[in-house]
Amino acid sequence: MGLEENLKSMNINEEENKNPNPNTKDEEDGELEEGEIAGEEDDTTSSSLKKGVVEQPHPLEHSWTFWFDNPSAKSKQATWGSSMRPIYTFSTIEQFWSLYNNIHHPSKLPHGADFHCFKHKIEPKWEDPVCANGGKWTVSFPKGKSDTSWLYTLLALIGEQFEYGDEICGAVVSVRGKLEKIALWTKNAANETAQMSIGKQWKELLDYNDTIGFIFHDDAKKLDRGAKNRYTV
Repeated sequence: MGLEENLKSMNINEEENKNPNPNTKDEEDGELEEGEIAGEEDDTTSSSLKKGVVEQPHPLEHSWTFWFDNPSAKSKQATWGSSMRPIYTFSTIEQFWSLYNNIHHPSKLPHGADFHCFKHKIEPKWEDPVCANGGKWTVSFPKGKSDTSWLYTLLALIGEQFEYGDEICGAVVSVRGKLEKIALWTKNAANETAQMSIGKQWKELLDYNDTIGFIFHDDAKKLDRGAKNRYTV
């Protein structure tokens, strides 16, 4: 299923969850049978109907956790990542929309903030065993312009849109100066075939026209901002 269909499906599920059993006009306008009292309803029938319209959740293939790195706490902490906290773990489409609709989107986050969405039990840190040998693709946007791409990235992640989905660790949006950056973290940086596939797919999903690059976490740890792209698409 493509991203557009995935988005439509998730929105439909959200609407269904809000109104699981809308009455049709024909049912509302139905004429009363002789001797029938308006508003009278058989208890057994009513109970059965209520049981029948219980909305079932739509489980995701993986559970995902939102993390927030508080910019106001960073300056007070000596160790990188010590100000980062898990916010909530979700495992259904309904839980995702409930959270997404009640959290700040990138354009509303304060300067210096990092907001992550990673597979459950994977921490968004270089030191995490799953991330240790990985790397990241990064796209950049002018301030206040990344909201839609962030949503599409989240939907691509939780909707398992990537051919090499097992390689995905998660994504983070970072607010820096006049820019907002979204990075897609992966597991095995040396697997060029997988990384190139992910980069090309992500760029296509976002309809992003500029060249994007992939940096190994090992290079970033050793060279910091001097790390160079190993792959580009």
